[in-house]
Amino acid sequence: MVMGWLALAASLTGCSTLRIAYDTGPTLAWWWIDGYGDFGGDQATRVKDDIRDWFGWHRTAQLPGYATWLSATRNKIGESITPAQVCGLWDQSRSLLDPAIDRALLMAAAWVPALTEPQFRHIERRYAKAIDEMRGDFLQADARPRHEAAMKRTVERVELLYGSLDTAQLRLISDGIRASPFDAQAWMGERLRRQAETLQTLRRLLAEKADSDRRVAALRALVERAQRSPDPGYRAYQNRLIVYNCAFAARIHNAMKPGQRQALAERLKGWEDELRNLASSSSSPASPGPQQP
Repeated sequence: MVMGWLALAASLTGCSTLRIAYDTGPTLAWWWIDGYGDFGGDQATRVKDDIRDWFGWHRTAQLPGYATWLSATRNKIGESITPAQVCGLWDQSRSLLDPAIDRALLMAAAWVPALTEPQFRHIERRYAKAIDEMRGDFLQADARPRHEAAMKRTVERVELLYGSLDTAQLRLISDGIRASPFDAQAWMGERLRRQAETLQTLRRLLAEKADSDRRVAALRALVERAQRSPDPGYRAYQNRLIVYNCAFAARIHNAMKPGQRQALAERLKGWEDELRNLASSSSSPASPGPQQP
């Protein structure tokens, strides 16, 4: 519910924590990916090796660019900011992530030929669990607990960046959430469609014994449709939500006091420095651990 450019930064919870999280990234990524794919034997070895290689590439090839973006962002946020500027930062952050996503798609495309029908059924069950979790987090039966959950998520992210908020700032966020066009039911429906399309695509690629180029192209198409829905109605909703969130983010930032903006600048500087340190570090990330039961 908060601005995309700060959502990216908000995933970095602190300098020392950032280093720990990044150094253990291969293990965390393996646990998450295996939670869906249920890999075993040679599959598991291949996936773990690929994850480790991806992190090694990402450390040196991508982290310096993220640090540069944080530096440029930090220099733009001392004063008030416009919705157009927030949307511009959001677009920049998405473009920054594109090479990492594409590298991951190239990696994942190589796993497709070894997938089995039991793994597809496992993915289906994991997808269903994710939908249940989403329903519990975003689709509470009553409006009040739904609003309270949205407030908690948003305030935690904003306070991570700016520090404690005062009553007027909390009221602004509460009012902004109530006015938002965010539609959890529509989001869940779109996610269900994407899940079904993903499974259909993977099964088709396997049945057709698709070569590497076709597999990569199919996975890229899935990502493109996830980012820009082929459904005109949902795509229009996505655009409305982005425009609203850019304006909402600008209102939040412009409501911050000088000390809070300074706190944000200091946090961004800390993350920027840590990213540069990580990029120049000769130590490689920890290898993925043993397969979870």
